[in-house]
Amino acid sequence: MMQREFGIHMKGGVITERNPDLTTVRIRAPAGALSTDQLRGVAAIAKKYGTGMVHCTTRQTIEIPHVDPAHLKTVVARLEKNGTPIGSEKDEVVNIISCPGVERCKFANIDTIHLAKILDKSLFGKVMPVKIRIALCGCPNACTSPMLNEIGIIGRIRPIRTEGLCTGCGSCVYYCKENAIKIRNGISELNEDKCVQCGMCVKSCSFNLVKSLHTHYLITVGGRRGRHPRIGRELMTVENEDQVLFAVNRIIDWVYRRAWSGRLLSEQLDELEFGKFRDEMVKKVPHAEPAVPMGKREKPDTLRPAHF
Repeated sequence: MMQREFGIHMKGGVITERNPDLTTVRIRAPAGALSTDQLRGVAAIAKKYGTGMVHCTTRQTIEIPHVDPAHLKTVVARLEKNGTPIGSEKDEVVNIISCPGVERCKFANIDTIHLAKILDKSLFGKVMPVKIRIALCGCPNACTSPMLNEIGIIGRIRPIRTEGLCTGCGSCVYYCKENAIKIRNGISELNEDKCVQCGMCVKSCSFNLVKSLHTHYLITVGGRRGRHPRIGRELMTVENEDQVLFAVNRIIDWVYRRAWSGRLLSEQLDELEFGKFRDEMVKKVPHAEPAVPMGKREKPDTLRPAHF
């Protein structure tokens, strides 16, 4: 499909304000990570071409408000030179957001910032029939609300207990916020129907007897915020970053080819045959598993200590 260039004022990172004689310029900041030099550069641009104020957005980027449209070409050029190019806001892949991940957060299970930057490099600004917001979170605490984005990625851990060595100290019970673990006959037992696979029991075990069976990524599709928020549908779980990248690119391609403009993705999932797409994806990604929502997992026993 041919893409027409409509000029700087029509780019997604340029937003007409309530006063139509002024614009707000949004920058590109994958995972909200900027160096001090980049921040100084943005400050200097805002001081010269705006009012000296900036706005930090909910999508972890920065806006320069009250810019005269006559200065847009200069502002865009200076932002590009500063390493903080113009962002996006329209029907395209917009700024990809992320929690701090394993780099800083003690609850995280995956390197979210690294993955967000890879996704940004290949997908940011891609023109789409609908707006695509991507959010990554290192654990089920979901600080970035990944399940309220068109594509959400959540790092999880499935715990397993070293059989026969549990001391029954109860540390894992104390730290489990889901009340999914109990001590029975001096041994910890896990109720998988309650477990959200956050990994807190693994981190809290004083004797290092609760291990990670495997760290994996849950991918969700079709969430949204706004006046009628909707939780994204669970697509599948995958084992590594390469599989995440493959899956996200396939989701983007699926939406690009099949979605309609003028409606949010969350409103189209049934018409786009999401269930069929999910089944196809699980078959194409090695070691991928269909995501099973809590409460719908198979449960031969109420408690399943064999997995803990």
